[in-house]
Amino acid sequence: MKIEIQDQYIASFKEFLTRKGLRVTNQRMAIFSAAFTCDDHFTAEELLDKSRNLDDSVSRATVYRALPLLTESNLIREVDVGKDYKYYAANKDVKTFQAQVICMDCEKIFEIDAPFMEWYGKTVSEKLLLSVEDQRLQVSARCDQLRSKGECNKVFTK
Repeated sequence: MKIEIQDQYIASFKEFLTRKGLRVTNQRMAIFSAAFTCDDHFTAEELLDKSRNLDDSVSRATVYRALPLLTESNLIREVDVGKDYKYYAANKDVKTFQAQVICMDCEKIFEIDAPFMEWYGKTVSEKLLLSVEDQRLQVSARCDQLRSKGECNKVFTK
């Protein structure tokens, strides 16, 4: 299975690991490749399956230890939608703040640009003499098409 990832992302992850004093292992690179080539949000368990397709020596423990490294590197972001587990998504060419719209019918997560949120967070924080560390905007919604037609074939493109 051949995976195409831009060299800059691979180099960035390897450089991050080196700065942290961690080895660049085949398992870490398989997990990174599996995570970074996902077109949609994924869970740790889905990442485990995809990683094992690239390197069958990847263990569940290795995936769970790698996820904090991936998020700390800012190449992967964690998306908390209030479940017992987290979702993750690759930070591919994201230039503005992303808001999540979660379909309560199918649980699909749609991400849309919300550049006003960066301004809002900065403005409110500065008034309180604080610095923004993290912020999120999530909207839970139901599918009108599913309700009216009994099916939903919604495909979202950024």
